[in-house]
Amino acid sequence: MASEVLAKPQMRGLLARRLRIHMVGAFLVSLGVAALYKFAVAEPRKKAYADFYKNYSPEKDFEEMKKAGIFRSIK
Repeated sequence: MASEVLAKPQMRGLLARRLRIHMVGAFLVSLGVAALYKFAVAEPRKKAYADFYKNYSPEKDFEEMKKAGIFRSIK
């Protein structure tokens, strides 16, 4: 039986090396999530608000609410 000597594991600097790798990964994931939120949520929301206010008339909306009887102090 030939006994083979196993190499010692490299322990010095292990935490720093793994931390560096994980920090880069975390940065890339957070960048991806931020871009996904911007293009999947924020941009469509801004477009929806812009489309709504493009044809919005507060006076017309007020008159419709007045006819519906929402305001008690207005006859």
